[in-house]
Amino acid sequence: MADQIATVDVEALAADIGEKIYIDVAKWHLYLADAHLHQSLAEQFCTLLENGLLGEPQILQVLSDVSVSLGDGKRQLPLIELLPEQGQQDLMEILADFRSRLIESGYDF
Repeated sequence: MADQIATVDVEALAADIGEKIYIDVAKWHLYLADAHLHQSLAEQFCTLLENGLLGEPQILQVLSDVSVSLGDGKRQLPLIELLPEQGQQDLMEILADFRSRLIESGYDF
């Protein structure tokens, strides 16, 4: 049975995501922490990890399911459309490293 990921670990993942992954709008970089998207993403990814379902297809699905409001809510776009390709790859690496750190510290996934 999988261990439940500790709140401190979820917060560490959220911080990593928030500081390193950004939305690209007209060559402006809005980091996910500034957009207030990092915490909910970390929680969703941790839930997938706890259920043994954290693979690339599931990660991309989460990014597709998260809607980002633009223009005071006049328009909604999936987060995946606002992340550069390199940002998606960086997110995959962050999540792989996170999983490895958890396994090393004794979590059973």
